[in-house]
Parts: sequence; C-alpha cells; structure tokens
Amino acid sequence: MEYRPLGRTGVHLSPLCLGAMMFGPWGNNDTADSTRIIHRALDAGINFIDTADVYSGGASEEIVGQALEGRRDEVFLATKFFMPMSEDPNHRGGSRRWIIREVENSLRRLDTDYIDLYQVHRPSPDTDVEETLGALTDLVRQGKVRYIGSSAYSGSQIVEAQWASRERNLERFVTEQPPYSILVRGIEEDILPTVQRHGMGTLTYSPLSGGWLSGRWRKDSASAPTSSARPGARFDMTSPANQRKLDIVEELAQLAGQSGVTLIELAIAFVINHPGVTAAIVGPRTMEQLESYLPAADITLSTDVLDRIDQLVAPGVTANPDDNSYGAHELTEQARRRQT
Repeated sequence: MEYRPLGRTGVHLSPLCLGAMMFGPWGNNDTADSTRIIHRALDAGINFIDTADVYSGGASEEIVGQALEGRRDEVFLATKFFMPMSEDPNHRGGSRRWIIREVENSLRRLDTDYIDLYQVHRPSPDTDVEETLGALTDLVRQGKVRYIGSSAYSGSQIVEAQWASRERNLERFVTEQPPYSILVRGIEEDILPTVQRHGMGTLTYSPLSGGWLSGRWRKDSASAPTSSARPGARFDMTSPANQRKLDIVEELAQLAGQSGVTLIELAIAFVINHPGVTAAIVGPRTMEQLESYLPAADITLSTDVLDRIDQLVAPGVTANPDDNSYGAHELTEQARRRQT
C-alpha cells in the first residue's frame, strides 16, 4: 500500500482509513469480531484508525483500545469530540471546560497515553474558535495530543480557524474531515481548494454515500430503501433527486463492470484518486465489507472513467442537496431569509 503525506506534518498515512463507527452497539456488537476486523486492516497495511467519543456511547473507543494492545505504535490514531455525551448541556461542544474533561475520557477508553489526531466533530456557532483552539493547544503542549483537526467545517470556518491560530500563536488544524463521494461532490467547489491552500490533509468520510454506492440499493429493486425504513430526505424514494441518484448508480455499475472493478471499488478509488484527498474513511461492520474495500487502495482510474463520472455528476455538484452535511448551519432558515 502506498502511503501519502498528511498535509505538511511529515506524517505518512495509508489512503484508506479504518473508520470505527460500526464497532459496538451501533453496528457490530461482537468485540472479538470487531478486533479481528481491526487486525486484518492493520495486516493489510492500513496504519490509520478514526473513531469518536460518541460512537456507541464510547464503546467504539474501548474496542479500538483493546484491539491495539501491543500494536499501538503501528497506528495513527484519531478520535473526535463535540457531540452530546449525556443530557447535561455541558457534556458536549467545543468549550475548554468540556475538551479538557473529555480528552481524559477518550484516553482512558482508548487505553493510550496520547491521541495522534484530536478533531472537533462539528463547528459551533456559539463558541469562539479561539476558545476551542486554546484548549487544544494546551493538550498538544502537554503531550496528550499530537495534532488537531476539524470536521464538517465550511470553507470560511477553515480560513477563520487558520487565521486565529496565526494571530493568537495557537496550534492550527492540520486536517479537515468532510463527506465526499461520487454522489456528494460539493467539497470540490470550496472545501478541497481551501484545505490545499492551507497545507492541510483531507480525510473524507462516507465514500459509499451512506450505502448508495455499495450496490445495496438499485433501481426497481425490492431492496431499495423506503422513507419509513430510512427516515429523512436522503432516503425518500418519492424524491426526484433520489430517483436520479438511482439512475446514476445504474450507470456507475455499468461503468465499473466495463472497467473491470466492482461498484464499491470504483466509488472508493474515485475519492482517493483526487490529489487533494489524503485518505478515505471506510467503516466496515463485517469482515466481508472490509475485504470488499481493500482493493480500492491500489486502483488508479483512467481519464476516460473520470470523464464519464463527471458527465454523470458534475464536479462540485451534490446529486441531492439534502446529502450535504457540512456547512449546513450557515444556510439555516434564519440565514437565508431577511427577518428581524
């Protein structure tokens, strides 16, 4: 597996990152099986694992920590904070009070002395970025955290954070973690160029677009999700945008077959073939899923294949705007309307 530089940090990572969201009650509640999946990923050359405190209420971090016993030094270990961890309004967010407390919880669950990459899971319009960066800077200087990163930040928020780091002599975010897939290409318009200008790494999540590009749902298939089974606009099959997505998936499946790869391999390879992407986070629930992801690390898509994908979903376009999960707070109803 060919390793890539993480921005300008000097660290080199595998193009596939093992996402641990499905380890625990949210997905695979068999700790021994999850451990086998983690070990298989490491043996295949993946040296990067990403989790979060909120995944299965901390169980994901605990499983990862147990699985890395004796192998901790092989792994660039990333986790995240921000999401609610209890009903207490102070057990969440980007405040100094919460960050200083929650990093200790993550270190304990992960059974490690340090976290390689500590990320803000979401931006907060109610918290000064200097508050968050200041607390994270202290953690870096204490040796509890090596690097810091952001997730689901808009382009303007990335720039604001970089400016604040320079002005206040604080640690800077060295990574951004946005969603990116063939069906969700919005980050190409602003996020990717901004991250590249600031020398950051890009760690993209959901390369299979929530299952749309796994072959799980196909046009006129009984397995297609219903709005009742998968609530929300992303899976509402009465939506013209989602019907269009099903059409695109059919075209992509044909393209994959003509290219001698699976639809899954095509989807993941598309993401990691972008020069601005450091790694794609893949989140298997089973060993079979992991095995279906691994070949993508060694696939280079031809110009003809990339051009055909661009015809199906234009660069910078998200097929269904409801799939955009970054920067949404900047397009709230209040922000879009002139109301007093």
